[in-house]
Amino acid sequence: MKTKIVVITLFLSIAMFSCKKESSKEITVVSTEEMQTLLELEDVQLIDVRTSMEYKNGHLDNSQNIDYNSPTFGDDIIKLDKEKPVILYCQKGGRSAKCAEKMQKAGFKKIYDLKGGFSKWQFEKLDLKLKS
Repeated sequence: MKTKIVVITLFLSIAMFSCKKESSKEITVVSTEEMQTLLELEDVQLIDVRTSMEYKNGHLDNSQNIDYNSPTFGDDIIKLDKEKPVILYCQKGGRSAKCAEKMQKAGFKKIYDLKGGFSKWQFEKLDLKLKS
């Protein structure tokens, strides 16, 4: 009898935890070092949410510019792959944080936000693409 109770309890525990809904739609704020690692290891969508003028004056290599303040911003982010990880950055972190929240609500699975933004990246003298 005792063995039956243990087996039933074990079975119910496994069933309960295997049905647990996984929330993989978190926003992860990353340092410049963590971002460099992500760029090397993962196939990511690197998105610069600054204005086109800010982008033209310097940006991270292989980034795509989607201006957070653009009237087409909502339509532009929906064109991205929701299943593929996204790394966001702006000048200091404010716009990218707001963008991350919008993307989370839109159903993007993995969202990374660069802490300190482009300013932090420049300050640490990391690789840039200037004046494209």
